[in-house]
Amino acid sequence: MITTALDAPDVGTERDALVRSLVFMGMALAVISSLGAPLVPQIAGAYHVPLSQAQWSLTITLLAGTVATPVLGRLGDGPHRRTATLVAVAASAVGCALAALPLDFGLLLAGRALQGAGIGVIPLAITTARDSLSRERGQRTVAMLSITTAAGVGLGYPLTGLIAQGVGLRAAFWFGTVISAVSFVIGLRVLPRTGHLPRRPLDVPGACLLSSGLAGLMLVLSEGGTWGWASTELLGLLALSVVLLAAWTVHELRCAHPLIDLRVARHRSVVVANLVIAVMGVAMYLLMSLVTRLAQTPVHTGYGFGASVAVTGLALLPFSVTSVVASRAQRRLSRHLSPRAVLALSCLVCLGALVFFTLAHSALWQLFVAMGMAGLGIGCAFAVIPQLIVLAVPATETGSAMSFNQVLRCVGYTIGSALSATVLQSHTAAGQLLPTAGGYSAAGLVGVLSAAAAVLLALVLSPRHRPAAAAETV
Repeated sequence: MITTALDAPDVGTERDALVRSLVFMGMALAVISSLGAPLVPQIAGAYHVPLSQAQWSLTITLLAGTVATPVLGRLGDGPHRRTATLVAVAASAVGCALAALPLDFGLLLAGRALQGAGIGVIPLAITTARDSLSRERGQRTVAMLSITTAAGVGLGYPLTGLIAQGVGLRAAFWFGTVISAVSFVIGLRVLPRTGHLPRRPLDVPGACLLSSGLAGLMLVLSEGGTWGWASTELLGLLALSVVLLAAWTVHELRCAHPLIDLRVARHRSVVVANLVIAVMGVAMYLLMSLVTRLAQTPVHTGYGFGASVAVTGLALLPFSVTSVVASRAQRRLSRHLSPRAVLALSCLVCLGALVFFTLAHSALWQLFVAMGMAGLGIGCAFAVIPQLIVLAVPATETGSAMSFNQVLRCVGYTIGSALSATVLQSHTAAGQLLPTAGGYSAAGLVGVLSAAAAVLLALVLSPRHRPAAAAETV
């Protein structure tokens, strides 16, 4: 039995500072990871590249984050957790500075790739909270950390939009440099030392297989619309990615010290958490992509609102606000309902948001309402999902398990973004740049199906009672 700070009284300013610092770091790095999305049109203009190339300023961050997160998560389960966290934050700061400098487009992409390391900080922060806080406060902090990735995106869009529109494109990246540098200084002061934790060899072959397979899969999802979904290159890359991921699975099951313990991942609570986070990620990013694109569509189309980047970002602010509110409501709901019921209810609210958008997106205020509803569902779901994992896995596997969950979340985001682009493109007439109004209803229906799948997964697969497998090992 591991008796760490989880069983100790949670008092004192030191732990208060740790909680505030972890949440600030998580929120700051989530904001930074979203910098590319609202700035894509401005990046295309500033660097004189097509929009399809400028889109890489978002894609490459997700790719790098997907590759780095599993390795960071495994390092987080050992004595290098503090170092791994600080290195990831420092990489994000350097990446922001590189993107802010007046250099060529290739170096901008290099900077955005470095920023992807920040995506892996959340699993490390969750592991730190589990080890350093009392059980009750640890659960509250884990829930708050989990929603920072969603709330940070909703906050990052309006912030970067306002900065870019008012001061300029590079100012948005300088803003990211400052907040990531502040995060590094804070982490240096408050992150607990972890040299006492047992050492485990890093599964380098497993890291290479998983990183290569996931990178290929993310590339397929991101570039399918550009390359053509039936192109030989795309299908070949997809086949190679599947082979690499299959080889990784076999390797992990045979490895004495796997990168991700798939035997632990087979626990029913972990399975449902991973499946639901991926499907909810699809619905969340699909809706965000549709809202941001619809808001900026010119008025002359008859259905667009011609909103500026700043106003478009503000349309996502309700998502950020309600996701934080929902995480607090989740704690109260969990006192009366099982995790299964809370998760299913959360997915149902998200489903309602997608239905609302699909049926009503003819006025700008309706976009605000849809995003607010989505924030309630996503915030509550993202708050309860890590608890399902933390309560089901040994403390020594928290970082690895949470990093895998984060990877699946990123895959879901990429699928959602790709689906929105593909459906809208299918409703764009030859020779035209913009889709018909019906394209948004069709894409919204895809989101409805994704959210409905999440509801079914939560109802059918979730354990009926609180998972207790890890209760005695924590």
